[in-house]
Amino acid sequence: MSYKSDIEIAREAQKKPIQEIGDKLGIPTEHLLPYGHDKAKVSQDYINSVQGNKSGKLILVTAINPTPAGEGKTTTTVGLGDGLNRIGKKAMICIREASLGPNFGMKGGAAGGGYAQVVPMEDMNLHFTGDFHAITSAHSLLSAMIDNHIYWGNELEIDVRRVQWRRVVDMNDRALRQINVSLGGVANGFPREGGFDITVASEVMAILCLAKDLQDLEKRLGDMIVAYRRDRSPVFCRDIKAEGAMTVLLKDAMQPNLVQTLENNPAFVHGGPFANIAHGCNSVTATTTALKIADYVVTEAGFGADLGAEKFMNIKCRKAGLAPDCVVLVATVRAMKMNGGVAKADLGAENVEAVKNGCANLGRHIENLKGFGVPVVVAVNHFVTDTDAEVAAVSEFAKAQGSEAILSRHWELGGEGAEALARRVAEVAESGTSQFSPIYPDEMSLFEKIETVAKRIYRADEVLADKKIRDQLKLWEEQGYGNLPVCMAKTQYSFSTDPNLRGAPTGHSVPVREVRLSAGAGFVVVVCGEIMTMPGLPRTPAAENIHLNEGGQIEGLF
Repeated sequence: MSYKSDIEIAREAQKKPIQEIGDKLGIPTEHLLPYGHDKAKVSQDYINSVQGNKSGKLILVTAINPTPAGEGKTTTTVGLGDGLNRIGKKAMICIREASLGPNFGMKGGAAGGGYAQVVPMEDMNLHFTGDFHAITSAHSLLSAMIDNHIYWGNELEIDVRRVQWRRVVDMNDRALRQINVSLGGVANGFPREGGFDITVASEVMAILCLAKDLQDLEKRLGDMIVAYRRDRSPVFCRDIKAEGAMTVLLKDAMQPNLVQTLENNPAFVHGGPFANIAHGCNSVTATTTALKIADYVVTEAGFGADLGAEKFMNIKCRKAGLAPDCVVLVATVRAMKMNGGVAKADLGAENVEAVKNGCANLGRHIENLKGFGVPVVVAVNHFVTDTDAEVAAVSEFAKAQGSEAILSRHWELGGEGAEALARRVAEVAESGTSQFSPIYPDEMSLFEKIETVAKRIYRADEVLADKKIRDQLKLWEEQGYGNLPVCMAKTQYSFSTDPNLRGAPTGHSVPVREVRLSAGAGFVVVVCGEIMTMPGLPRTPAAENIHLNEGGQIEGLF
């Protein structure tokens, strides 16, 4: 049996005018700033006006560690949102925007899949409403102003060897990772080493997604450390006097984007920080606004629960005063088999024993999430090759872990296929059993916070960090940054820092390669192992197959 591609399904969507979608949430037309007929930004005035409303229930969708077999976290988020609406709940979803780099690289689009998608798919995966371009422009403005300040006499006495602020572009381009700038003589400034990160790794992106309003945004931008002097004292963005102009560039980007699912249910798609180098969640503005205008809000956090969910709880919830009422942990039979040692080419054949062997990864995530005091429901994202016996094996395992697994067929059937999951999630969210709390207090030392995540979430025996790193953490504590949460940057493919170590490894160590202070975003990035802030394109990038067909429609965008 052949199935339609995601883009074919999205193209056939019966979209409603965005004003009708806003009407479902009670957003007056005058507070929708339309970008065409099917997407709009929600005005800051309207966001301010609903802050006194009672908050709805918050549901976090996370997943096991990603495998080449596929898990479908965004697909489940969308399907669950549609399922909740089908059973009569006023629900909306909140997801991240897609980066151009992965779209043209290996990962492809990021708007769900099958019959659980957000549309317009092509727009969302390309320029959308220009938020990422605004972030790139604001970041680039600061880059230009730093080098301009140095050129015109360097009044702040910036040590050109210690300029921390790298440049960004929203594309996978390995050639730009490490470069020399200001070459070509006196007129071009003072030559120094620099480099590019991808836009989603920019601290400006993290700030946009954590800021409460434009005033908070401007303050956080000003707090960013851009360089150091010879005496190692920090130079802030506010010293360069760039934060005001950056805020102007980001004014519209701060407003959440309203779109719709294939079933015409409302969705906010806003922000997109990396889930390993940053905190991997959509914007606080979108989530908090959604909670004031819907009874149920389904949101997601990037990669597996050891990264995305941990940061959602310890960074986003801590900073925004949020607390999830239920966590949905996405798993697939295929991924369980892969964790159980089955090669990707052999995943179609029934193998109940491999499913059971691979469930250790699922069990570890259930246990970790419960450590935050939140109830966990496992969503088994259905693939057509799954057998009843394999699904039963996952269900039995989840039950033994004090959780429950529910088969969800949203990819194939849309909201109808997620009704069972939606009913159970609604029951759990309404039960009031969530006793959420982050796993470490603000007052704990930075190194102890790193150890807490490494030992409690990754189950490592120890954290390996040399004296230079420990001294750096102590210095930041002396400078008043000790109360910040830590943002762990490591591989998404394993609980450990070795991407090839599947399942639920123990007896491993977490080596800390470097630490970076994101003073504006409000966290300390802890780089463990090899983490790329500028990905490269694969040997055969997706871009090679993306084109316009004879009818002017986009092909190849997954």
